[in-house]
Amino acid sequence: MKAKHTFFILMMSVGALTSVKAQDTTTMDLKSCMHYAVEHSTKMRIAHADNRDAQIDRRDAILAVFTPTIEGGTYAYSNFGRSIDPETNTYIRTTSFHNGYSLSAGINIFNGFQAVNNLKITKTAQLMGLTKEQQTEDQICLATMEAYCNVLYYTEMQEALQAQVTTAEKSVQLATRQEQLGQKSHADVVQIQSDLAERHYQLTTCRNNLNNAMITLKDVMFWPIEKPLKIDDSLVRLPQCDSPTDRTDEIFQMVEFAKTNMPSVLMAEGTMKNARLALKTARWQLLPRLSLYGGWSSSYFTYPGMEGYVPTPYFEQLKNNGGEYVQLSLSIPIFDRLSKHSNIAKRKNAYDRAQADYEQALQTVEAEVRRAIADRDGSADALRQADTRAELQQEAFTLNTKRFEQGLISSIEYQTASNNYLNALAEQLNARLQYFIKNSVVNYYGGIHYIEQ
Repeated sequence: MKAKHTFFILMMSVGALTSVKAQDTTTMDLKSCMHYAVEHSTKMRIAHADNRDAQIDRRDAILAVFTPTIEGGTYAYSNFGRSIDPETNTYIRTTSFHNGYSLSAGINIFNGFQAVNNLKITKTAQLMGLTKEQQTEDQICLATMEAYCNVLYYTEMQEALQAQVTTAEKSVQLATRQEQLGQKSHADVVQIQSDLAERHYQLTTCRNNLNNAMITLKDVMFWPIEKPLKIDDSLVRLPQCDSPTDRTDEIFQMVEFAKTNMPSVLMAEGTMKNARLALKTARWQLLPRLSLYGGWSSSYFTYPGMEGYVPTPYFEQLKNNGGEYVQLSLSIPIFDRLSKHSNIAKRKNAYDRAQADYEQALQTVEAEVRRAIADRDGSADALRQADTRAELQQEAFTLNTKRFEQGLISSIEYQTASNNYLNALAEQLNARLQYFIKNSVVNYYGGIHYIEQ
């Protein structure tokens, strides 16, 4: 009975471990990998922090325009030496205690539109922060897509090489048997064994490349390196690409869309706008500044050590000693060692640089769009040719395998046919994945983010 109970516990433990292992190796498709990478990326955390800083700057700019600065203060001290009596305004040598309060407020009426321009600058900076966050997300998704495709490529190549190894092992067995029957020479057998060793070497190299590709994918996704990751391989069985058509209208529309919507262009445009506002602010600083201030203050005093002295009650003193003031201040800049003029010159240079960066961004985006479309069309042509070549090489390899088994071709001819078929499979798989990536890039420039495709 005890043995049965122990066996039951052991089976339950094995089942739990199997369940955990199955949970750890859940198959993830490309979109799931992208979502995971975006959610766990440290770059996205940094972008979120930058956006929170931009929101704080925006709030501060709004408060600077519409609200005054308010300050309150108080003090309390005892004087043990010579001092002035606040009532008689004469010197006394009696210990005294003083307590005072003040409240003041001030607001800039005109400061060269600095606060208003800062408000506009922070609004643009906040929008740029959101744009940069989207750009970071797109870059993470593209890097994940490329790493994902590399893993798929080496996974499929490993399966193809494993099939080649199995076929080569059968060929060695067949050739050995034919040598015993006198149908093949020892040199043919050695040649076939050499082909098997070559296939084993290629399989080992492919496995190493697959491990490296998987580590790269985990690194891009911020996936725990030691945790297993299984990805879906349906991407390698995508439908055939579209036939080539006239792309003139597509190129024109995509270029115009990219010039007004791509994150790199929007950020360059925002930088240029902020540089122009900063230049205006610097020029306005040559004008006088006008500020308004107001405040209230009061105090209390007593002489604790004076015999027979009866102090005025605390709140009565605060009322009697209270005073208010209103101040209108005009500050006129006369000479500041040309610092304002130097600032204007620097702001102008910054605006010129921002204009140049914006124009370069437009040029770069147009070139990228045209290059992306050309690459997609070129990869589509290459994929169609690779499909045709793979089908023909597969048929040729099948026929040569039968001819080799019948002794109609040499081992070198069979090895050549095998290599041609393997290369055709590799090029077909590479062309299919390349077309997928190139087509995704074109869709991205058309306004569809990678994670939404």
